[in-house]
Amino acid sequence: MRVCKLLNPTLREAPAEAEIVSHKLLYRAGLIRKVASGMYTYLPLGWRVIKKIEQIVREEMDGAGGQELMMPIIQPAEIWQETGRWDVYGPEMFRLQDRHGRFFCLGPTHEEIITDLVRSEVRSYKALPLLLYQMQNKYRDERRPRFGLMRGREFIMKDLYSFDRGQEEGAASYRLMYKAYERVFRRCGLSFRAVEADPGAIGGTGGTHEFMVLADAGEAAVVFCPACEYGANVERAECGESADCGERVSGVPTCEEFVTVGTDGAALKTLSEVADFCGCSPGDMVKSLVYQADDKGVLVLIRGDLDVNEVKLANVLADKWGRVPDVSLAAPEMVTKLFGCEAGSLGPVGVPQGVFVVADPTVMAMVEASCGANRFGRHLRHVVPGRDFVPDVVGDVRLVGGGDLCPRCGMPLKEARGIEVGQVFNLGVKYSEKLGATYLDEQGKEHPCYMGCYGIGVSRTMAAAVEQNYDENGIVWPMAIAPYQCVVVPVNIKDEAVYRVAEGLYQELGEAGVEAVLDDRDERPGVKFKDADLVGYPLRITVGQKALVDGQVELMERRGGEMERVEVGDVVDVVRERIRVMMAAG
Repeated sequence: MRVCKLLNPTLREAPAEAEIVSHKLLYRAGLIRKVASGMYTYLPLGWRVIKKIEQIVREEMDGAGGQELMMPIIQPAEIWQETGRWDVYGPEMFRLQDRHGRFFCLGPTHEEIITDLVRSEVRSYKALPLLLYQMQNKYRDERRPRFGLMRGREFIMKDLYSFDRGQEEGAASYRLMYKAYERVFRRCGLSFRAVEADPGAIGGTGGTHEFMVLADAGEAAVVFCPACEYGANVERAECGESADCGERVSGVPTCEEFVTVGTDGAALKTLSEVADFCGCSPGDMVKSLVYQADDKGVLVLIRGDLDVNEVKLANVLADKWGRVPDVSLAAPEMVTKLFGCEAGSLGPVGVPQGVFVVADPTVMAMVEASCGANRFGRHLRHVVPGRDFVPDVVGDVRLVGGGDLCPRCGMPLKEARGIEVGQVFNLGVKYSEKLGATYLDEQGKEHPCYMGCYGIGVSRTMAAAVEQNYDENGIVWPMAIAPYQCVVVPVNIKDEAVYRVAEGLYQELGEAGVEAVLDDRDERPGVKFKDADLVGYPLRITVGQKALVDGQVELMERRGGEMERVEVGDVVDVVRERIRVMMAAG
C-alpha cells in the first residue's frame, strides 16, 4: 500500500471528548472516526487490525472444533419472551417494531436464537458436543457511551455456544474454550489475567471467568494473587481472612444505649465520628446501611472498616428470594420512613417489622460491637451478634481489595484495573430447559442440552491492545495485529535514485510476504517519521543517501527505538526474521 493512496487522516490533537489513551490514539492515528455517540467507522488501518484479531480468534475457535455460522442481528421478541428476558433485560436493549406492529430487538447477545436453532435441528446425543460461533455486531443502548471503543452502543463480538450431554461434558467444553481464550490473547500480544466473575444478565448456574487486560484505563477492578493463579473481579472476589474472631466472651454486659452528640449539640452522623467519640476503631463497630431492593427495604450489616459489594448483595438476596433484585442505596426519605431516624443512627437491634436484614459473616464473628440504636443521636455498646440481634440471612457482601488475603493460599492479594476483553460462561440448562433444546440418549430418554457461552469483544480487544502498547509518540502495535508490519520511508522522493531503492525494497518485501507500506508522500522526513510512530508500524526502513553511498538503510523497531544499519541486499531476510521473532514473542 502506498501512503499517498491510503485513507489515513492523522491528527496532531485528539478530539476534546477523548478521555483515555486508546480513544485519543486510535482517533489521532486515523484508525476510527465517530458517527454518533458510541458508534464508530473503522477506517482502512483500523479495519485491518480488526480483521487480524478476527483471524486469530477464528483460527483458535476452529482449532477447538468450533463451527462458524451467522445469525440475524434483528431478533423476534417471541423467543426472548419464552426465556423471560424480554421484560427483564432492561433499557440497554434496542427494541423496534416492523410495519405490522411485531416487536423485535437488535441483538445484544444470541443465547435465545442459537438455542432455538439447536432445538429445531438436534435430536440425538450423536450430534453432541456441538460448538457454534459467529463474529457479528452487537447492540446495547448504553446509558453513557464513553471511552471510544471501550463502551459503545455498537461493537464487534465473537460469541460461541456449546451444547453438551451433561455437566461433565459441559465442563470439558468450558475448559477447552478457556484454554483457547488464553491462546487468543497471548497471540494478540496482550498481558491478561483470567478472573472469576459475576454472570450478570447472561446468568447460568455454573462458573464464569472474565479475561482482563491489565491497564490503568480499565473500568473494572480486579484482585489477584501473585503467589497462585487466583484472580477475581471485585464484584465476585472472596477473601481468605477467617471470619472467626474467637469464642464469644461470656459475661459481656447487656447492651446499653448512650448519647452520641458533639460539643455543638448536633448528632454525630459518620461512623468515624462515632468511633472517635467511643474511643474505638471503625472495625469495632457495625456499619448499618439501608438498600432498596426492588421495592423492599433491606438493612445490610458489615464491619465498620469494610465496604459493601452491591453485586454480592444482589446475589445473596437472589439466593433467598429466587430472583435477582435491582439494588441501590435507599434515599434518605425511605430511610426515615422505615426507621424514624437518619442513616447515621441505624443499627440491627430492634429493626422495624418488614425490613429484611442481611449480615456479612464478619459481623457475626464480632465478640461485641457498637452500633446505632435506631434513635436520633443514640448508639448502643456491648452488642453481641446472635444474642442481641439475628439477621434474616448471613452472606458474603464484603468488597474485597488489595491487601486482603487470598482465599486459595492466604497470601495478600494485589489490586489492579482491568479491561474485560472476553468472558466464558457455564450456563447449565437455563436456556435449554426454557426453550426445549433437548436430545435423546442411547436409551431414547430425553434430556436438556447442557450449555455454555463464550464471548470475545473484538473491537474492544483492539482498544485494549493500545492501552497496553503506546508511548509518548503514539501506538506500539504487537506484530501480530499491526495494520502493516513495516513502513518504507524514502527521505526525499524527489531524489530519483533514493526513491528507486525505496520502491525496489517495497516491491521485494511484498513479494516475500511482508505487509509493507511505502510512504511516497512529498513531505519532510520528520512528518513521515511522526506519522509512522503515531500509527505504530512495528518496523521502519529509512532510505536516504547512505543507501546510495554505502548501500545501507536504517532499520528501526518501533518498540524500544532500536536502530541498525542493514545492507540493502539483506533487508528482506533481516525483516522477515525480525517479524518471526516478534510474532513468537507476542
